[in-house]
Amino acid sequence: MTKQAPTLAHVAKIAGVSQMTASRALNNRPGVSRETRDDVLRIAADIGYVVNRSAQKLSGARNGVIGIITPMLDNQFVSELILGVGRAARTIHYETLVYTVFDEDRDAHRSVLGLLQQFADGVVAILPRDSAYFDALAAAHVPVVLIDQRGSLTHFPSVSVDNYGGGCLAVQHLVDLGHRRIAFISGDETIEGVRDRRRAYQDTLERQGLSSEPALVAEGDLSQVTAFEATSRLLEMREPPTAIFAANDLSAFGAIAAVREAGLRVPDDISVIGFDDIPMAAQVHPALTTVRQPFQQMARAAVSTLLASINGTEAAAARITLPAELLIRQSTSHASSARRKRTGRQPKPTREVRLRT
Repeated sequence: MTKQAPTLAHVAKIAGVSQMTASRALNNRPGVSRETRDDVLRIAADIGYVVNRSAQKLSGARNGVIGIITPMLDNQFVSELILGVGRAARTIHYETLVYTVFDEDRDAHRSVLGLLQQFADGVVAILPRDSAYFDALAAAHVPVVLIDQRGSLTHFPSVSVDNYGGGCLAVQHLVDLGHRRIAFISGDETIEGVRDRRRAYQDTLERQGLSSEPALVAEGDLSQVTAFEATSRLLEMREPPTAIFAANDLSAFGAIAAVREAGLRVPDDISVIGFDDIPMAAQVHPALTTVRQPFQQMARAAVSTLLASINGTEAAAARITLPAELLIRQSTSHASSARRKRTGRQPKPTREVRLRT
């Protein structure tokens, strides 16, 4: 004889609760005491009961799972957002599943879509650019919220930081320090945030009566290696920049490495400023002046917006733009020409200074 697989009814009977209560406990739903939840989970584990997510989804029930799709996991920007979504999801008794996707695998969206439809109630997408995944998700009526990307995807709700305002803060900070030759290391301009940061760079220089010299704009791809190469070329100019605004922190790290390779010092010879404030930004030497993206707040806003969509209610806003914050650390200081007019070196800040958009 074959042994019958344990069922929800078995779990409920042993725990001395109704099947509805047992289901709530197993699916981490509200309305169940911690003691009862722990008891039901222990009994389920003891008798080998496993929740059938596929059957739940087919029956029209919710899984209590939020899917996260992203092209990478080895990036602190992405990992901070994933952690934030996970924390926010747990506060509403949801779990998260992370799906990694790759642009070169053009058919992968079909298999990912199948998994999302089977297991997830909705999706938080941390994809830097437009993708076939979005078309497939929209056709399948899967609730989706975008983080840090919108572009042409105006039919999806989104959460992002004020990239333009943050970029203006960064460039204005360098201008206020006396820098007049300010370079910009750009990134993939199919990404809306990168385009906004470049526009902020150009507009701020123009407002300050400074020319946006094309040679001072170095094309990058948001990677440390490419930024190193771009900075090396900038330093070979007849009149190199005295400050560099990098489109993200990784690019700023590459710029700092190139400055050191050239036998120069940050910020004594060249100031460097980034964008993102990933954890490593405060740990490098010198600590990086950067524009902070509020990762946790962005994640909470995305989960809240997604939950409204899952529940069939209207979100507070179709597009949420959170303020950026300039964190002044040790990688920026007064321009060398201004410093030479003083007696002694300009003191560096010993603590973070914060300015918001």
